[in-house]
Amino acid sequence: MIDIDLIVEDDGWDALGDLEILSQRAFDAGRSVARADGTISLLLTDDPVLKQLNKDFRGIDKVTDVLSFPALPMDRPLLGDIAVGYGISARDAALQGKTLADHLTHLLIHGYLHLLGHDHMQPDEAEIMETLEIAALASLGIANPYESD
Repeated sequence: MIDIDLIVEDDGWDALGDLEILSQRAFDAGRSVARADGTISLLLTDDPVLKQLNKDFRGIDKVTDVLSFPALPMDRPLLGDIAVGYGISARDAALQGKTLADHLTHLLIHGYLHLLGHDHMQPDEAEIMETLEIAALASLGIANPYESD
């Protein structure tokens, strides 16, 4: 079971309705392909916060859509922290012709897999991670985000 500690800092996210339910649905789908139990601290915020977190923790001075911070094993049952920026996520969803809810679901599954140690820096790692994401999203009836129309 995944428990969510949700903090919403950008009112734009409110348009999606019940963010607890949306987030739980996403993490349950992620858990169906990569099982873990614990707590996820989820921050739904704005672009400036994501840009600052990206700069502070990754040394990259630009906005990004999602960041994941895995917890140390000694911090269990905390799996880690995920932060998602509203502006860039909404823009990317529109550019990709997706609903923001579906895009956020993908970002949360992506972030969840990072918390479990999955990565996409090498082609073989990316293939594994994308396969898991595609399967989790398919379980919710959401199309493959890596397939171009």
